[in-house]
Amino acid sequence: MNEQNKVHFVGAGPGDAELITVKGARLLREADVVVYAGSLVDRELVRTYAPDARVFDSAGMDLEQTTKVLAQAVMDGEKAVRLHTGDPSIYGAIQEQMEELDRLGIGYDVVPGVTSAFAAAAALKQELTLPEVSQTVVITRLAGRTPVPEREQLANIATIGATLVIYLSISMVEKVVAELLSGAYQPDTPVAVVAKASWADEQVIRGTLADIAGKVRDAGIGKQALIVVGDVLRARSEGMKAKSLLYDKGFTHGCREGIVS
Repeated sequence: MNEQNKVHFVGAGPGDAELITVKGARLLREADVVVYAGSLVDRELVRTYAPDARVFDSAGMDLEQTTKVLAQAVMDGEKAVRLHTGDPSIYGAIQEQMEELDRLGIGYDVVPGVTSAFAAAAALKQELTLPEVSQTVVITRLAGRTPVPEREQLANIATIGATLVIYLSISMVEKVVAELLSGAYQPDTPVAVVAKASWADEQVIRGTLADIAGKVRDAGIGKQALIVVGDVLRARSEGMKAKSLLYDKGFTHGCREGIVS
């Protein structure tokens, strides 16, 4: 099956139009039909890369309607792109869409994108994994209209003490704080909230578990924001506990012989 006879699920990136992948931008330029997540993806991105395509905003559509548009485009020999915010594999609801296309015998592929967790880390100028602090990053969310399995309740995950990136939960920030404090985190654990990461109106709020909820309320942040939690966030103000061996002059690896003094 060639590219024109299948649907392309494309990650739009976190917001900045330049953060879409080269492949994603090419597919948009070649698209005849684009179905995009208008509540999260900037319309300007679609105007920039797909000015001549027929564009459908999925914000007001259900699964049956989006499937019908995409399937019809493929059956008509047109190139169809389903444009999702960030990376489609993270809270993108693409599995159900792919199942519908499987049922109809229509092919598809997935082009990854930059998820907002990494745009937030870039905004913070922060590495999420640091030696002797945290080597684990957990992407998670609070239960809302979409439930979360009991074993993945935030209070349970908080016992690990890893770096957390919490999606889709900013409107429940007080509950987030309460659950984190029941785990391995302390009131002075550093927290950063990044709203609309990489957008022109990006906001960054820094604090601790003791004060972040109040700061979020004062800033008027109510949606499209990530909560980053963990001791890695101390590095910018307190320095690093240890450095990686990767660039240590005495460390030998497959590409370099260490220098022993």
